[in-house]
Amino acid sequence: MKQWLSPAKLNLFLYITGRRADKYHNLQTLFQFIDYCDTVTFSVRKDNKINLLTDFANIPTNKNLMVIAAEQLKTYTNRNNLGVDITIDKKIPMGGGLGGASSNAATVLVALNQLWQLNLSTETLMNIGRKIGADVPIFIYGHAAFAEGIGDQFQPVDIPEYWYLVTYPNIEISTVKIFNDPELTRDTPVQNITDLLSLPFNELKNDCENVVRKRYPKVDSIIAYLSQYGTTRLTGTGACVFTQCESKQQALTIQDKLKTFSIHSVVAKSLNSSPLYTN
Repeated sequence: MKQWLSPAKLNLFLYITGRRADKYHNLQTLFQFIDYCDTVTFSVRKDNKINLLTDFANIPTNKNLMVIAAEQLKTYTNRNNLGVDITIDKKIPMGGGLGGASSNAATVLVALNQLWQLNLSTETLMNIGRKIGADVPIFIYGHAAFAEGIGDQFQPVDIPEYWYLVTYPNIEISTVKIFNDPELTRDTPVQNITDLLSLPFNELKNDCENVVRKRYPKVDSIIAYLSQYGTTRLTGTGACVFTQCESKQQALTIQDKLKTFSIHSVVAKSLNSSPLYTN
């Protein structure tokens, strides 16, 4: 058995620049990983079986992205003799905008590429990942990046690594629902990467945030409350929000103020290099 980390990500900003004919949206976003991870354990089999041994109450096993990723890898390589048992210690909340399911799928592709001795390139794994979900490639890519297209065309960036308080309001938000919302901003002008990266953090935005705050009052109230302590923003389509802090101690101090609200939160450090590859 071997364990692999599957990290969460933040969208430090997210702009929607248009809607495509295939109903997907063109984006400009900045991805950075955080040291808050699921842990996935693999045990290779030789009998063609893909077994997910951890139960996900609301997701049928054949619909779980980890199983789909393993099956896609087998199909691509035509290696039907290979199998695997997969278990996961799940910490990243579902429907939180932290990319947990996509990260899990990416970890399966990267891990099985090694464990099954397939020797596929990172680019090949990213192409397989694109068929599974728009956020899967960034986790395979493994480095903080400015992303365009549907969020899968990357330019690597090295940006400051901050401490963040990441708050989860115990709400699961559907990405599809937010992207189909009639009030979603879809016409933000395309901006130059240099200009975007030169802006102060408090001047950046997430185009999904207004819709999410309007549809989910609890998210709105959390952002409003935390904004008095530091710049606070929705990640992805939510429901998680993150507050940028100057130190771990500041993040812990703000977290302590949330105790009376019975809201789950974690203090995490942002990372330019993914723990999938560095641990």
